[in-house]
Amino acid sequence: MINGTTKVIGIIGNPVGHSFSPAMFNAAFKSMNMNYVYVPFKVEKENLKYAIRGAKAFGIKGLNVTIPHKQKVINELDKFSIMANLIGAVNTIDFKNGKSKGYNTDCVGAIRAIKEVCDLRNKSVVIVGAGGAARAISFQLAIEGVNNINMINRSPKKAKSLVYDIKTLLSADFTDNSKLDEVTIDFSHIDLNFEYGSLDELPNSIANADILIDTTPIGMHPNINDEPIAKHEEMHSDLIVNDIVYNPLETSLLKEAKKANATIIYGTKMLLYQGAENFRIWTGKEAPLDVMEKTILESIK
Repeated sequence: MINGTTKVIGIIGNPVGHSFSPAMFNAAFKSMNMNYVYVPFKVEKENLKYAIRGAKAFGIKGLNVTIPHKQKVINELDKFSIMANLIGAVNTIDFKNGKSKGYNTDCVGAIRAIKEVCDLRNKSVVIVGAGGAARAISFQLAIEGVNNINMINRSPKKAKSLVYDIKTLLSADFTDNSKLDEVTIDFSHIDLNFEYGSLDELPNSIANADILIDTTPIGMHPNINDEPIAKHEEMHSDLIVNDIVYNPLETSLLKEAKKANATIIYGTKMLLYQGAENFRIWTGKEAPLDVMEKTILESIK
């Protein structure tokens, strides 16, 4: 029961009605007998700064941030993590002692899902898409020690621009950024080859890849019959295929990957593991993964 000591966590964005997060986190809090509640808040662009100030004033413990606020919210925070700074986007805010700190846990969620099935060191990865998710995942892959990242996008110019940004930031000096939290990641060991290209080059890229990650919305509900970015004839059985779309559970791309006997990773895993990292940041406790995953799968049906 909600009472005067209930700790409030929420999500801000526009829209927020489709989010699976309230069901997932509230089930997690209930299973651990924690006096927390997770609430969706629809926030218009022009009200973002007031939302962050209001969260502090109301004593809200944490927020998730979704479209369209992930980039702009950085300007409203007291501190942010090195990964949030590199990616240029925040999806998680923690409030402690009247101060706000931003994180990006999307990258952690995606990579933890892949590491369940393989060691990332020295692997060759193809990423389709050049948006925020591709950027987040690329930085985390670099830290994990992959050998090669090939960025494929409908617009190769956009892919080239993203590759340039990532390479530049991985060698940048952030010591003069007063908002940046302590830099705890060592970039000196990163020895990574970057490539980029158009969708026409995807079949050749897949042939030489260990891992294929689709960060595009192709096949997302309700467009479940979209043509996948690749057919099974273009894949191989040693390939790991991760589609970050989680609704439907089995996208058209993953169906094709199954036909090729490739290893598949559902998009729900990224959602689950980024949520688990949020839970740890907000509560200091390990998340009940089984409860959270069950709730996600029930929400999709």
